[in-house]
Amino acid sequence: MSSDGSGPLVELEDLRVWFPIKSGVVLDRHIGDIKAVDGVSLAIKRGETLGLVGESGCGKTTVGRAILRLYEPTSGRILFDGQDISSLGESELRPLRRRMQMIFQDPFASLNPRHSVGRIVGEPLRAHGIARGRSVGPRTRELLKVVGLPQDAATRYPHEFSGGQRQRIGVARALAVNPDFIVADEPVSALDVSIQAQIVNLLENLQDEFDLTYLFIAHDLAVVRHISDRIAVMYLGGIVEVASSDELYEQPLHPYTISLLSAVPIPDPKVERERQTILLQGDLPSPAAPPKACRFHTRCPYVQPTRCRDEAPPLRRLPPGHEVACHWAEKIQSGEIKPHEREPIFEPGIAEPVPEPPIV
Repeated sequence: MSSDGSGPLVELEDLRVWFPIKSGVVLDRHIGDIKAVDGVSLAIKRGETLGLVGESGCGKTTVGRAILRLYEPTSGRILFDGQDISSLGESELRPLRRRMQMIFQDPFASLNPRHSVGRIVGEPLRAHGIARGRSVGPRTRELLKVVGLPQDAATRYPHEFSGGQRQRIGVARALAVNPDFIVADEPVSALDVSIQAQIVNLLENLQDEFDLTYLFIAHDLAVVRHISDRIAVMYLGGIVEVASSDELYEQPLHPYTISLLSAVPIPDPKVERERQTILLQGDLPSPAAPPKACRFHTRCPYVQPTRCRDEAPPLRRLPPGHEVACHWAEKIQSGEIKPHEREPIFEPGIAEPVPEPPIV
């Protein structure tokens, strides 16, 4: 985003986050890389919620942590409010830490069990010099009230609370420094369904009240649709589709998105019986040796003998503002290309299935 507030708050330009694979004890040779994030470009507008979905291991969490510079980017640019923060040192990043916060997936593991809730929520205030001494207590109790917890919760410890209450503590901690941007890393996946709705509604209310911008990472497509303004679909380190929430669910264009949505149950028995579920063949390939060209072609039910195995599809924009990385998106959408049953393609670096032993 530019300094006058006219552009996106967060921008990623060809972001790559690779983790080295090393072998040996003495020489410690570099023999490869885990390409967790490989060429991601995204823009998150101020005040919006961008949902980021995909299978486990596709790189969603790595994107979120790289934006906050918890992971060092291998290449590419991360722009926050128009400033390139990709290579800033810790002292230069410190003033920006107040504006970027994170809500973690596991509400218990992210809280120090030896600290009281008051100390946990008040720690960001002390760390950034927002409040000192006796002024921390009133601010902490105010934050707990905002997220729906009693003020006496400040004197208790994390193990005394339920999972949903612990996540509210995590939300209060993230709000303590009055941030502009929050990465919510699967904040409801460890909670019961009824509690999930409460936390999602809380996040929406807080967004309206404090003018927050969210990157909402999740794998539950129903939750993502409810809270997100736009949704980005990620597969094996790259973005394959970006669209508004309603448009993505009503007219998915990428085969991977179509397959994901076909597996989401619809609460209408008649519609559910008539629709076709598209099952993907095989497992997610290794990010250490991703397939060449289109990374999804080894599992794609719409794969074609031309282009798919030879040419990587760029993320291109289709009207109205729908972005998709597929050579055949228009023909798939029009019905010219149909899904078909086939054996999965195995390439070097992609594990082949182990045959089951014979029954004796």
